[in-house]
This record gives sequence, structure tokens and C-alpha cells, in this order.
Amino acid sequence: MAQAPLPEDPNPLLELAHARMPFGKYSGRYLSDLPEAYVLWFKQKGYPPGKLGDQLRELETIKVNGLESLIRELRERYPRWG
Repeated sequence: MAQAPLPEDPNPLLELAHARMPFGKYSGRYLSDLPEAYVLWFKQKGYPPGKLGDQLRELETIKVNGLESLIRELRERYPRWG
């Protein structure tokens, strides 16, 4: 099966693939492994400011469309990125 090429600037996707939750109950977990309900809770209560908030917004779109496996695949394919 042919692999889809990465976007011109893959860094945001690779950063998201390797990003971890810095605080709370899920501290240390990859963002892509957070429960969808937790991500949607942030949407309701307000995303944190800065890069983490931006990543959680992107993740919300990815999760509601069932695309988490693509992010995990990037993490597996590029384990030493960053």
C-alpha cells in the first residue's frame, strides 16, 4: 500500500504526535491517547492558552473524526523526531 506523503511542513503534526499532557490526571500521556471525553471537556470549559490549547483544538478535530490512529502511526514511524 502506498504511503501518503507528509504535508509540506510536517512539524506541527509530528509535534502533536509526540506531545504529552503536562498536567492533571493524564499527565505524561500522549495527547493522542487522551480520552475523547476529556478533550471535549476542554472544548466546553476552555482550552489552555498557547501551544497546548492549539494542539488540543487540533486533537479534538482529529478525535471526533476517528483519526487518532494516523497520529499514532506518525509517532511510530518517526520515534526520534523532535
